[in-house]
Amino acid sequence: MKWGAPELLFLLALLLPAAWLVFFLLRRRERRLARLVDGSQFALLAPGRNPQRVRTRHLAWLGALALMLAALARPQWGTRWEEVRRRGLDVLVVLDTSKSMLAEDIKPNRLQQAKWGIRDLLRQLRGDRVGLVAFAGSAFLQCPLTIDYPAFLMTLDDVYVGLIPRGGTAIAQALRTAMDSFEEDAGSDRALILITDGEDHEGKPLAMVPELKKRGIRVFAVGVGTLEGELIPAPDGSGSSAFLKDRENRVVKSSLNEDLLARLAVETGGMYVRSTAEDFGLDRIYEKGLSELRRDEHEGRMVRMHEDRFPWALGGAFILLAAESLLRERPRRGKERPA
Repeated sequence: MKWGAPELLFLLALLLPAAWLVFFLLRRRERRLARLVDGSQFALLAPGRNPQRVRTRHLAWLGALALMLAALARPQWGTRWEEVRRRGLDVLVVLDTSKSMLAEDIKPNRLQQAKWGIRDLLRQLRGDRVGLVAFAGSAFLQCPLTIDYPAFLMTLDDVYVGLIPRGGTAIAQALRTAMDSFEEDAGSDRALILITDGEDHEGKPLAMVPELKKRGIRVFAVGVGTLEGELIPAPDGSGSSAFLKDRENRVVKSSLNEDLLARLAVETGGMYVRSTAEDFGLDRIYEKGLSELRRDEHEGRMVRMHEDRFPWALGGAFILLAAESLLRERPRRGKERPA
């Protein structure tokens, strides 16, 4: 036997103090009656009174209470097969893995904060499929759309700066890869979560807006970094950290390009947020954006369900209560016969 709500079984423990209290008061009542009326006279004053009936009534009442408490915990036995259909969104996370994501204007660095934020977002998804596209100078589908969240997290853990061999930041190519990763005939709204500092070294991301709108894909952008910018750490061979330099040997400073990200989001019907050290921004995207999108039924699967048997417990409780009401301390007197 299983329990549908085992956390409520603790209520059965309340029966012990309840039973003790009931029988304590019953014994005290009998003792007080014995002090008031002599035992030899009691049969004359209360003919037919049976103390055993009194105890039986209380036992029936306690038994009914026990069954009702057990019913709250939903006893289950036996199984049946049932088709369960999932309703959800398709959410594709497009994550920047370029070297600028090593900047430490958000501690410990931009990429690590992004990975923590994605983990927090995953806890809020209920039946939504989620996938991952990693990009730098090029992009590829790291994890196809799936409801296997543990597998998605394993893939996310494997993401690091340098995963994409080609350097740079190609947002347009990342958007193209993401669009091609969605199914064409999806009936639900489709969301693309773009996480980047907004620096784009090639392509024209805004040129992708008409096609994104045509396919019904909304862009929800998270701007990672600060407007002031930050130097990019570049570990040297000695184990210490220097800073990344360009071909002219100048130190590279990466700053947030909000204009591009905001336009991508607004023009596709999504939203833009800027991440901070205290709030990465994905919670806001879920609460004010993803949670309001249209969800569609996806393929069903057969699931073995346990049969709830709490009506049996409730039925037993009603029978005991009915029996308790019929038991009397004294038997019903017969009607007097006419003279």
